[in-house]
Amino acid sequence: MPSTTYQNLTIAKQDRILAALLNEFSNYSLADAQVARIVKDAGIARGAFYKYFDDLTDAYQTLYAHAMQAVHHGMAAPTGEFDPAAYYAAVTGFVDHFQDNEYTALIRRHYSENESLLPEQPTPADLSSADWAAMVLSHATIKAMMIAPAPAVMERFCQALELLKG
Repeated sequence: MPSTTYQNLTIAKQDRILAALLNEFSNYSLADAQVARIVKDAGIARGAFYKYFDDLTDAYQTLYAHAMQAVHHGMAAPTGEFDPAAYYAAVTGFVDHFQDNEYTALIRRHYSENESLLPEQPTPADLSSADWAAMVLSHATIKAMMIAPAPAVMERFCQALELLKG
């Protein structure tokens, strides 16, 4: 996570740094990313980069967290009875929105190259079994649709959700 020094920057400077990170990580994998390109693009000193982030992985995780906040903005956590239609609508909305969005290249690169380089994120322990399974299926469906969109993927997702409903 970014340092308190980064968090105390003006929003404009944070946005400039995030834009440089987005440019870098949309065009290069985490393994091929370079601090030199980021600092040049952001207009900051190399030393400042390391005051803000521990390393490239930390910078990537900061950017990806920012992107996921934007992605999940307005999405409600599951409550009450399992609702397959809500999951299907959320995934369809995500895929439609992010097929041509500022984060599309980042998300595609994340799924195809960077995801395996990061620690797994814990899933909420308080989800019902059906909601947990639907969440896992939702993310797998999004990954498949971001890498190689195909109507059959969404059809299979819908069928799996109905099976979970029982």
